[in-house]
Amino acid sequence: MHDKSFNAEPQLLREFLPRVAVLIPCYNEALTIAAVVTGFMAALPDAKIFVYDNNSADGTAAIAADAGAAVRRETMQGKGHVVRRMFRDIEADFYIMVDGDATYDASLAPKMLALAAENGFDLVNYVRQGEEQASYRRGHRFGNQLLTGIVSQIFGDRIQDMLSGFKLFSRRFVKSFPALAGGFDTETELTIHALQLTMPVAHVTGPYKGRPEGSASKLNTFRDGFRILWIILVLFKHERPMQLFGLIAAALALLSIALGVPVVIDFINTGLVRRLPTALLATGLMLTGALSFVTGLILDTVSRGRRESRMLAYLSHPAPFFRL
Repeated sequence: MHDKSFNAEPQLLREFLPRVAVLIPCYNEALTIAAVVTGFMAALPDAKIFVYDNNSADGTAAIAADAGAAVRRETMQGKGHVVRRMFRDIEADFYIMVDGDATYDASLAPKMLALAAENGFDLVNYVRQGEEQASYRRGHRFGNQLLTGIVSQIFGDRIQDMLSGFKLFSRRFVKSFPALAGGFDTETELTIHALQLTMPVAHVTGPYKGRPEGSASKLNTFRDGFRILWIILVLFKHERPMQLFGLIAAALALLSIALGVPVVIDFINTGLVRRLPTALLATGLMLTGALSFVTGLILDTVSRGRRESRMLAYLSHPAPFFRL
């Protein structure tokens, strides 16, 4: 698609410079926010830096403002609420979202921007390579791989490192994103949004550093891991209802057959239904399986309608091709 489409349709390349917004959601990142802001100001001098403070109590907002960022506030606690507010408020052609913990390499932002602008990618994801022992807390790497693997099996394997906190989005990605999650599960929602609309995506691999001494991660390994797993199941139900309810229907039907066949054989041989409770249970399971199958069909139609609405919102914005 890339080089050939440029030669065939040069009109897709817009000559003016794209507007780039760097979005930094923050909660108690006083130790690191200044370094993050200055790092992205140096890497992308023409970009506008926005820090969205999420009820910090350590002076994060003031430090970010002193460093040169435009500071705004979101009072609803949780990264998902901050992401929703940022995407609603900010107008740009490309959005770079990064955590405020100084664990990502800001110098790779121009590479991500060039990749998106020249090739029309809607999502460029930063794939982390831990350089230090402290880069990943115990269980985080395994949890990230597990959850990314589950999403890949259900929705497709086009996204690496789903929970990375450094991503670049096109305008049409941001303005078609429903943003329903409230916490760290928003990363999962972002990934599934790209996969569901089959958006062009790319990856950039870079270092992932440990937090400085005195700075602590806001991610709770088990609590947030279960929340992310839960939203994967919820989105599976919303986006793939026929698969989910079809599997339930098949399992119930097989169980019904396993219980019912001996009853039928016994009836053929004796003319009697000697295990009436088992017969009733098998009948009930088969009816419930049929109901599950019909439910999947109905919800699949609803899901298709929602997906078409998101696709129309996505297509209402121009493709992200720019000449840098």
